[in-house]
Amino acid sequence: MWWWLATPVALTRAPIDDASKLECVSYAPFRNDQTPHDPTLIVKPEQIAEDLKELAKVSKCIRTYSIDNGLDKVPELASRVGLKVLLGVWIGRDRAKNAQLADIAVSLVKDHPGTVAALIIGSEVLLRGDMTVGDLRQTIQSVKPRVDIPVTYADVWEFWLRYREVGADVDFVTAHFLPYWEDIPPRAEDAAAHVDDVRKQVVAAFPGKEILIGETGWPSHGRMRDGALASRVNQARFISEILERARRDNFRVNLFEAYDEPWKRRWEGTVGGYWGLFDGAERKLKYPAGVAISNYPFWKLQMAGGLLLCLCVFAVAWFTPKRQPALSSWAAVAASATAGGILLGISIDKMLQESYGLGGWLVQGFLLTAAVTAPLLATCALMSGRGLPAFLEVLGPRKGLTPLFMSNILGVMLIVTTLIAAQTALSLVFDARWRDFPFAALTMAVVPFWTLAFLNGSKSGERPLAEAVFAALFALAAIYIVFNEGFQNWQAMWTGAVYLLLGSALWRGRTPAVA
Repeated sequence: MWWWLATPVALTRAPIDDASKLECVSYAPFRNDQTPHDPTLIVKPEQIAEDLKELAKVSKCIRTYSIDNGLDKVPELASRVGLKVLLGVWIGRDRAKNAQLADIAVSLVKDHPGTVAALIIGSEVLLRGDMTVGDLRQTIQSVKPRVDIPVTYADVWEFWLRYREVGADVDFVTAHFLPYWEDIPPRAEDAAAHVDDVRKQVVAAFPGKEILIGETGWPSHGRMRDGALASRVNQARFISEILERARRDNFRVNLFEAYDEPWKRRWEGTVGGYWGLFDGAERKLKYPAGVAISNYPFWKLQMAGGLLLCLCVFAVAWFTPKRQPALSSWAAVAASATAGGILLGISIDKMLQESYGLGGWLVQGFLLTAAVTAPLLATCALMSGRGLPAFLEVLGPRKGLTPLFMSNILGVMLIVTTLIAAQTALSLVFDARWRDFPFAALTMAVVPFWTLAFLNGSKSGERPLAEAVFAALFALAAIYIVFNEGFQNWQAMWTGAVYLLLGSALWRGRTPAVA
């Protein structure tokens, strides 16, 4: 399974090639905890210069979005390494601030005439609703006569088609095409063709104007949207194909973006932080020319960890004192061991990529702990003839508690798994756009719980209320999530199936009668 998961792909064109530099790439210098939402932050020129030195090896140009936070130093630093700059001015609702930023931008254009190739007044202002189309046009018209370079405005392609009058005020149209974020996102394999088709619609809407693809890209990590899967291979595939179309049809592309930006994960979820061509932490190119591209470059280490867990599960089954285990018990052990062996590496990878902030790390850490220990504890209980403990046996009144230490630990892991599953299920119902699907670690934990509940379950006693409530919650959430996300989203369907599996295990649980 790991050999199949890690199979590299061969692309007709290397995503990034030193011999054929990119036309342009979006650049923001923020690293680690740095964020443009911090008005006191001034990024050091040395940090920017370090980035631009690397970008100059793969690109002819960079696009910026602001001149705050120390970004006013970009034109000077870019000139030292031979990079052109599409200088962005971040305008919004504050008219006085807009005028001040415009003045600074005009000064930078005059100070660096050979470096600043164009001025971009505003980015997605209409999309965000920060300005009316009239105010935007007035702002552009106030800046354009003051510079002798092309002036443009940037927004998503739908808003260019909606407000075509803005085209009269710009020298060229800068349109954003981010297929992953569209209302009906295409599969990565079809995304480049989709972008080109929509680009042709924009070209037809603005005859005589050049259409610059001001943003286009694909995320390397994050949740799935319909059939659009965020992955390393899909990011490389999309970049390769859109650049090949640009070369063939002779249009300009600015890729989004140069470096991964961790701060965006707070606002856009995991996927927001992984659009870069370069890794955000190590600042290294993700896809060096000549290196095979795989979704799991460390697959051998991940496979080894899975094999070790698999062997541990069988070892526990072998050495546990048995009460006449049937063939079905060994089949259940094999299912738990196989699921854990395959999914452990994926679970660790998802934890490293999706954990954000202390709360995120704690939730992911607890879930992974339950995922690793559940197959071991459930195997021990299965072979010794014990069933899945009810919540009351772990947390209830003293006379109803189970006296067995291993059963208590198994019950604690069941409670942890149930609570985290409930939290993720509710998040996917009420705040789905930014939430990841915890299918890997949750499957590792739920499969052994389910096999134990159905093989060693007791029909005596009463069905606990807490378990019944959680079972109903998981059933309703699973149905909603699958229909809300669509049947092309295998991550959603897998996660929904695991919620149903956990719900059925909880529904089958019984509390022993206590005299």
